[in-house]
Parts: sequence; structure tokens; C-alpha cells
Amino acid sequence: MRIRTAHVDELPLLQDIERAAGRCFRDVGMPEIADDAPLPISELARYQEAGLAWVAVDDADSPVAYLIAEPLDGNLHIEQVSVRPDSARRGIGRSLLNRAADHATVGRVPALTLTTFTDVPWNAPYYTRCGFTVLDDSSLGPGLLEVRRRETVHGLDRWPRTCMRRTL
Repeated sequence: MRIRTAHVDELPLLQDIERAAGRCFRDVGMPEIADDAPLPISELARYQEAGLAWVAVDDADSPVAYLIAEPLDGNLHIEQVSVRPDSARRGIGRSLLNRAADHATVGRVPALTLTTFTDVPWNAPYYTRCGFTVLDDSSLGPGLLEVRRRETVHGLDRWPRTCMRRTL
């Protein structure tokens, strides 16, 4: 699997990937997450233009997964990782995380951060296996606090969530 930066004409495909990946939440009793709309093209374009949108592509150079990130509190914050279900369990998500970590390391950024559901197997338990640790709420910077506030407004706190960090 090859990882590269996302092209602007692929942004609708990223929405399709997010929709497909989101359907798995229905199986764990979170239909609201499954039905949540993907990020708008304009928002995906912001990540793509900043060079912080990566895709994993198949042999035909078509995206099967993506990751978007942004600088936050002096770290690189993983905003979204989505893998098409038919490409899951092949190490693609981990490869995308490692690509983001490589990018951060080149920029002398000390860590990756993210927010995630604690009780969903492909969320916090998966990120723990990828080297992330749970952050204590008292150690959250203003950027992560704002992310959590927006998530609460969006209704994501109906299920347990946490912030995680991977030191680079």
C-alpha cells in the first residue's frame, strides 16, 4: 500500500471513504455516528492545501483510506482517520499514522494527538496498540480543550471519549 498526499480532485472520494468507514459504528450501537455527514469538501480542502491530508492508495492509485491532521497545541493533531471496510485490518491506518508521525518528526513536532471513543475496538484500544496513551484532562492544552468542546456540542459525548498522545 502506497501513502501519498491527497489530490484536490480526490476530496469527494475521501467523503465516500468516511461514509463507508462510519457504517461500522452501526454494529456497535452507535447509529448516529454511522449516519453523521462527512466533512464538507471545503474543510477537507483546507487540510489538502496545507499538505496535511494523506491517502493510502491501491494498485490503481485510487484512495482506500485517508488521514487529515492539523497543528494544535504544538503537536500534530489527527483530526480524522478513515479506512474503507474492504481494506481494513491490513495495517493501512497504522501506515497513515506513521506517515503523519514522519511529517511531524521532520518539523520537530514532539507528538501526535487525537480524540477518540474509548469503548470502540477500532478507536482507543487500536490507538493504544499504535503507541498512543490516554491524556489526563488536566494536561490538555487550549486547542484540545476546544476540540473537546466542539465534540460535546456535536453530541459525541453521548459515548465515552478521550484524548490521546503519541510521543515522537
